[in-house]
Amino acid sequence: FPPFAEAIRERAGWLIGLLFFQSCSSFIIAYNEQFLQTHMVIVQFLTMLVGAGGNAGNQSAVGVIRGLAIGTINGNTWKDYLRQEAKMAAGLSCLIGMTGFIRAAMFRTPWGETIAITTSVFIIVVTSVAIGSTLPLAMKKVGIDPAHSSTTIQVIMDILGVLITVMVSSFVMSFAMFQEEDDGSVDDATYKMDTADTGG
Repeated sequence: FPPFAEAIRERAGWLIGLLFFQSCSSFIIAYNEQFLQTHMVIVQFLTMLVGAGGNAGNQSAVGVIRGLAIGTINGNTWKDYLRQEAKMAAGLSCLIGMTGFIRAAMFRTPWGETIAITTSVFIIVVTSVAIGSTLPLAMKKVGIDPAHSSTTIQVIMDILGVLITVMVSSFVMSFAMFQEEDDGSVDDATYKMDTADTGG
Protein backbone atom coordinates (compact mmCIF):
# COMPACT_ATOMS: atom_id res chain seq x y z
CA PHE A 1 0.00 0.00 0.00
CA PRO A 2 1.22 3.55 -0.66
CA PRO A 3 1.84 5.83 2.35
CA PHE A 4 -1.32 7.45 3.71
CA ALA A 5 -0.13 11.00 2.99
CA GLU A 6 0.64 10.16 -0.62
CA ALA A 7 -2.66 8.32 -1.11
CA ILE A 8 -4.84 11.05 0.37
CA ARG A 9 -2.97 13.74 -1.59
CA GLU A 10 -3.64 11.94 -4.87
CA ARG A 11 -7.27 11.07 -4.16
CA ALA A 12 -8.22 14.41 -2.59
CA GLY A 13 -6.55 16.36 -5.40
CA TRP A 14 -8.50 14.41 -8.00
CA LEU A 15 -11.84 14.77 -6.18
CA ILE A 16 -11.38 18.49 -5.52
CA GLY A 17 -10.58 19.04 -9.18
CA LEU A 18 -13.73 17.17 -10.19
CA LEU A 19 -15.74 19.21 -7.67
CA PHE A 20 -14.79 22.44 -9.41
CA PHE A 21 -15.31 20.89 -12.84
CA GLN A 22 -18.81 19.76 -11.86
CA SER A 23 -19.79 23.40 -11.32
CA CYS A 24 -20.09 23.69 -15.10
CA SER A 25 -23.50 22.01 -14.94
CA SER A 26 -24.74 24.82 -12.67
CA PHE A 27 -23.57 27.40 -15.20
CA ILE A 28 -25.47 25.59 -17.98
CA ILE A 29 -28.66 25.51 -15.91
CA ALA A 30 -28.30 29.19 -14.97
CA TYR A 31 -27.71 30.17 -18.61
CA ASN A 32 -30.89 28.34 -19.67
CA GLU A 33 -32.94 29.31 -16.64
CA GLN A 34 -35.68 31.06 -18.61
CA PHE A 35 -36.24 28.05 -20.88
CA LEU A 36 -36.29 25.60 -17.97
CA GLN A 37 -38.75 27.76 -16.02
CA THR A 38 -41.06 27.62 -19.03
CA HIS A 39 -40.74 23.84 -19.27
CA MET A 40 -40.64 22.66 -15.66
CA VAL A 41 -41.50 19.10 -16.70
CA ILE A 42 -38.02 18.76 -18.19
CA VAL A 43 -36.48 19.88 -14.90
CA GLN A 44 -38.44 17.16 -13.08
CA PHE A 45 -36.89 14.52 -15.37
CA LEU A 46 -33.39 16.02 -15.32
CA THR A 47 -32.18 13.89 -12.41
CA MET A 48 -33.33 10.72 -14.19
CA LEU A 49 -31.61 11.72 -17.43
CA VAL A 50 -28.31 12.69 -15.83
CA GLY A 51 -28.39 9.63 -13.57
CA ALA A 52 -28.92 7.31 -16.53
CA GLY A 53 -25.84 8.73 -18.21
CA GLY A 54 -23.68 8.46 -15.11
CA ASN A 55 -24.78 4.89 -14.41
CA ALA A 56 -24.29 3.67 -17.98
CA GLY A 57 -20.91 5.35 -18.27
CA ASN A 58 -19.70 4.07 -14.91
CA GLN A 59 -20.84 0.57 -15.81
CA SER A 60 -18.75 0.68 -19.01
CA ALA A 61 -15.74 2.17 -17.24
CA VAL A 62 -15.79 -0.52 -14.54
CA GLY A 63 -15.88 -3.21 -17.22
CA VAL A 64 -12.79 -1.77 -18.91
CA ILE A 65 -10.94 -1.32 -15.60
CA ARG A 66 -11.64 -4.94 -14.69
CA GLY A 67 -10.54 -6.10 -18.15
CA LEU A 68 -7.29 -4.15 -17.87
CA ALA A 69 -6.65 -5.56 -14.40
CA ILE A 70 -7.11 -9.22 -15.33
CA GLY A 71 -5.58 -8.89 -18.77
CA THR A 72 -8.59 -9.63 -20.97
CA ILE A 73 -8.28 -6.15 -22.49
CA ASN A 74 -4.83 -5.61 -23.93
CA GLY A 75 -3.08 -4.37 -27.05
CA ASN A 76 -4.54 -7.22 -29.09
CA THR A 77 -8.13 -7.20 -27.86
CA TRP A 78 -9.06 -3.58 -27.16
CA LYS A 79 -10.44 -2.93 -30.65
CA ASP A 80 -12.74 -5.95 -30.45
CA TYR A 81 -13.89 -4.83 -27.01
CA LEU A 82 -14.73 -1.32 -28.26
CA ARG A 83 -16.72 -2.79 -31.15
CA GLN A 84 -18.70 -4.82 -28.64
CA GLU A 85 -19.27 -1.71 -26.54
CA ALA A 86 -20.55 0.15 -29.61
CA LYS A 87 -23.23 -2.53 -30.02
CA MET A 88 -23.93 -2.33 -26.29
CA ALA A 89 -24.38 1.46 -26.54
CA ALA A 90 -26.96 1.04 -29.31
CA GLY A 91 -28.85 -1.67 -27.44
CA LEU A 92 -28.85 0.07 -24.06
CA SER A 93 -29.86 3.44 -25.51
CA CYS A 94 -32.88 1.87 -27.24
CA LEU A 95 -33.99 0.00 -24.12
CA ILE A 96 -33.47 2.92 -21.74
CA GLY A 97 -34.98 5.31 -24.27
CA MET A 98 -38.17 3.21 -24.42
CA THR A 99 -38.22 3.08 -20.61
CA GLY A 100 -37.92 6.86 -20.45
CA PHE A 101 -40.75 7.23 -22.97
CA ILE A 102 -43.01 4.91 -20.95
CA ARG A 103 -42.25 6.74 -17.73
CA ALA A 104 -42.98 10.13 -19.31
CA ALA A 105 -46.22 8.79 -20.82
CA MET A 106 -47.33 7.33 -17.46
CA PHE A 107 -47.09 10.80 -15.94
CA ARG A 108 -49.10 12.24 -18.86
CA THR A 109 -46.23 14.45 -19.92
CA PRO A 110 -47.06 16.68 -22.94
CA TRP A 111 -45.92 15.21 -26.26
CA GLY A 112 -43.25 17.83 -26.87
CA GLU A 113 -41.52 17.20 -23.56
CA THR A 114 -41.99 13.43 -23.93
CA ILE A 115 -40.17 13.44 -27.27
CA ALA A 116 -37.46 15.69 -25.85
CA ILE A 117 -36.94 13.44 -22.82
CA THR A 118 -36.85 10.25 -24.89
CA THR A 119 -34.40 11.69 -27.42
CA SER A 120 -32.22 13.14 -24.68
CA VAL A 121 -31.88 9.89 -22.76
CA PHE A 122 -31.07 8.02 -25.99
CA ILE A 123 -28.23 10.41 -26.84
CA ILE A 124 -27.01 10.59 -23.24
CA VAL A 125 -26.71 6.80 -22.91
CA VAL A 126 -24.89 6.43 -26.25
CA THR A 127 -22.48 9.19 -25.24
CA SER A 128 -21.90 7.84 -21.74
CA VAL A 129 -21.13 4.29 -22.92
CA ALA A 130 -18.76 5.65 -25.56
CA ILE A 131 -16.89 7.80 -23.04
CA GLY A 132 -17.00 5.17 -20.30
CA SER A 133 -15.43 2.51 -22.51
CA THR A 134 -12.68 4.74 -23.91
CA LEU A 135 -11.75 6.95 -20.95
CA PRO A 136 -9.91 4.25 -18.92
CA LEU A 137 -7.92 3.28 -22.02
CA ALA A 138 -7.02 6.91 -22.68
CA MET A 139 -6.00 7.44 -19.05
CA LYS A 140 -3.76 4.39 -19.11
CA LYS A 141 -2.20 5.60 -22.36
CA VAL A 142 -1.14 8.92 -20.80
CA GLY A 143 0.00 7.38 -17.52
CA ILE A 144 -3.03 8.12 -15.30
CA ASP A 145 -4.50 5.40 -13.11
CA PRO A 146 -7.59 4.10 -15.02
CA ALA A 147 -9.36 3.64 -11.67
CA HIS A 148 -9.95 7.41 -11.63
CA SER A 149 -12.20 7.07 -14.69
CA SER A 150 -15.15 5.73 -12.66
CA THR A 151 -15.45 9.00 -10.72
CA THR A 152 -14.53 11.15 -13.69
CA ILE A 153 -17.25 9.70 -15.91
CA GLN A 154 -19.88 10.63 -13.32
CA VAL A 155 -18.86 14.28 -13.41
CA ILE A 156 -18.48 14.37 -17.19
CA MET A 157 -21.97 12.95 -17.67
CA ASP A 158 -23.44 15.35 -15.10
CA ILE A 159 -22.26 18.18 -17.33
CA LEU A 160 -22.98 16.56 -20.70
CA GLY A 161 -26.32 15.22 -19.48
CA VAL A 162 -27.56 18.71 -18.61
CA LEU A 163 -26.11 20.17 -21.81
CA ILE A 164 -27.61 17.49 -24.08
CA THR A 165 -31.00 17.73 -22.37
CA VAL A 166 -31.16 21.50 -22.74
CA MET A 167 -29.98 21.48 -26.36
CA VAL A 168 -32.31 18.66 -27.44
CA SER A 169 -35.28 20.10 -25.54
CA SER A 170 -34.73 23.58 -26.98
CA PHE A 171 -34.65 22.12 -30.49
CA VAL A 172 -37.75 19.95 -30.04
CA MET A 173 -39.78 22.66 -28.33
CA SER A 174 -38.91 25.15 -31.08
CA PHE A 175 -41.41 23.44 -33.39
CA ALA A 176 -44.66 25.38 -33.69
CA MET A 177 -46.88 22.38 -32.88
CA PHE A 178 -45.31 21.99 -29.45
CA GLN A 179 -45.37 25.71 -28.73
CA GLU A 180 -49.11 25.71 -29.37
CA GLU A 181 -49.44 22.72 -27.04
CA ASP A 182 -47.66 24.64 -24.28
CA ASP A 183 -49.77 27.74 -24.86
CA GLY A 184 -52.92 25.63 -24.57
CA SER A 185 -51.73 24.11 -21.30
CA VAL A 186 -50.96 27.55 -19.87
CA ASP A 187 -54.33 28.93 -21.00
CA ASP A 188 -56.17 25.98 -19.41
CA ALA A 189 -54.30 26.43 -16.15
CA THR A 190 -55.02 30.18 -16.17
CA TYR A 191 -58.71 29.54 -16.85
CA LYS A 192 -58.95 27.10 -13.96
CA MET A 193 -57.29 29.55 -11.59
CA ASP A 194 -59.59 32.39 -12.69
CA THR A 195 -62.64 30.16 -12.27
CA ALA A 196 -61.57 29.19 -8.77
CA ASP A 197 -60.99 32.84 -7.81
CA THR A 198 -64.43 33.92 -9.05
CA GLY A 199 -66.19 30.97 -7.49
CA GLY A 200 -67.21 29.31 -10.80
